[in-house]
Amino acid sequence: MPEMRRVAVVQAATIPFDAEASTDKAVHLLAEAAEGGATVVVFPEAFIGGYPKGSTFGSPVGIRTERGRDEYRRYADAAVEIDGAELARLSEAARAQGVFVVIGVIERLGNTLYCTAVMIDPSVGVAGLHRKLMPTGAERLIWGFGDGSTLDTVESPAGRIGTVICWENYMPLLRQAMYAKGVELYCAPTADDRPTWAATMTHIAMEGRTHVLSACQFITKDAYPADHPFDTDLPHGETVMRGGSMIVAPSGEVLAGPIFDEETILYADIDQGRKARSHLDFDAVGHYARPDVFELRINTRAQRSVVFD
Repeated sequence: MPEMRRVAVVQAATIPFDAEASTDKAVHLLAEAAEGGATVVVFPEAFIGGYPKGSTFGSPVGIRTERGRDEYRRYADAAVEIDGAELARLSEAARAQGVFVVIGVIERLGNTLYCTAVMIDPSVGVAGLHRKLMPTGAERLIWGFGDGSTLDTVESPAGRIGTVICWENYMPLLRQAMYAKGVELYCAPTADDRPTWAATMTHIAMEGRTHVLSACQFITKDAYPADHPFDTDLPHGETVMRGGSMIVAPSGEVLAGPIFDEETILYADIDQGRKARSHLDFDAVGHYARPDVFELRINTRAQRSVVFD
């Protein structure tokens, strides 16, 4: 029989605009999850760097303000590099705790920011990453577009891990790519705190016959600097994000969550044998795929705007 493995999803607030403090908090939460027996720990979208919900960066159509440029500079200053000190520290913490980590960061690459999910193996450090392919709405102002070169899946103690960020989970072809890569733990760091998110996570678990681990922040306005502008009324008043993190089995059974309005760590003991059993009657990229009718081609080449021969 397959060995049971404990996994964890962290629902907590970042420290906005402070990468070092956010890393400190992540290291503390990682140790807590490891003490709880977790072998894999998933953090929310943009946990290091922050998700600037409600901000417009002074950019209505056709206008840019100096205040908005100052806001963007502070946001960019809080971004991290993949080979930087923050991820090195997280890699060391993962090694010390013997835990595999998936964490959302705001990545700085050259002069562009990306919403990125980083996968950290305790034995090798950064083992893979995924840059969000399709920033949603106004996210496109502050984040660049990822490409097909970061559709990574990597092995973990609890099965093969892949990461799809927030509303990318509404992209059927991206989900199909993850299924084709053999994902067994489908990680969905998100900023979507609506009750409807749970239906999406349950659907993906059943569609992919995979365990789904979704992590969202619980954060309130008072976590932000006093001079941080919220340029629109938030749906939940003083609460910026409500959480709603959860863990779902390949059968669609909810193993943990969704939990709202508090910081917490959710745990579940998973058996990968459930995935194998669930494929008796459905495999989205196998016996249920009909390749004679449907075919998906994926460009996995890294895209470069300038190439020096």
